[in-house]
Amino acid sequence: MGQINMELMRSDAPIGVFDSGVGGLTVVREIMRQIPNEKIIYFGDTARVPYGSKSQETVTRFSEQIVRFLRTFQVKTIVVACNTASAYALETLEKNIDIPIIGVVKPGAKAAAEVTRNKKIGVIATEATIGSKIYSQYIHQLSSDVEIYGKACPLFVPLVEEGLLQDPVTDEIARRYLAELIDIDIDTLILGCTHYPLIRSTLQRIMGENVTLVNPAYETALELKRLLGSMKMLNEETPGLGSDRYRFYVSDKADKFVHFANSIIKYGILSAKTVQIEKY
Repeated sequence: MGQINMELMRSDAPIGVFDSGVGGLTVVREIMRQIPNEKIIYFGDTARVPYGSKSQETVTRFSEQIVRFLRTFQVKTIVVACNTASAYALETLEKNIDIPIIGVVKPGAKAAAEVTRNKKIGVIATEATIGSKIYSQYIHQLSSDVEIYGKACPLFVPLVEEGLLQDPVTDEIARRYLAELIDIDIDTLILGCTHYPLIRSTLQRIMGENVTLVNPAYETALELKRLLGSMKMLNEETPGLGSDRYRFYVSDKADKFVHFANSIIKYGILSAKTVQIEKY
């Protein structure tokens, strides 16, 4: 990470969160639950979703644009609420930023390494995240004798983005994707894309109750709380009404985003603004 400039950071400043689309809202939801006094600026790159089929160079360029946008709000920290961007771009972003920035992969990997009993962990994610082998790298740093089985599930993101959370189509595709992981007898499954917790009940039903599902969104919110606490940067004051506590921005289809966001967060998100992100 670049040199952290504490003078730039105020404890009542917002947290910046970004994702390729709506999936990062699962991270926002957990941040709201775990550290409710924090203000949040969210950006969903809905014009360019999905990231999982794009090159590292492209995902890094997109991520740098979004970070520049979020910095205009004087955010005190940034959460990369996208596994693909965490895998492909986080290292580059860390080198060029003077505030803390965290991804969703390390917290998820740590949790999985701690809960597995038979040392067989499955990872479902986008093609990019699976291809990067980033979960394997982090888990093996923590526990060298764990076997990790990655499975790309590219259709889950568009199914979630279309709102097909409880649908026979999603069920059927999930069964096909997960069949080989069931045969391998994994006991832990990492939901390696922030969209996937939205179909958690389907995944749990198919995998069976003996498989522990690890939700990196939840683990990331806890990690963020620890990080801000260690830096004395938690917001002690509850933001007042009308203080723009939660603000949402997208690169396309704001109305569709708002409808979906309200179904996930249940907070009464009234609006999202569209941003020409290529300008940043």
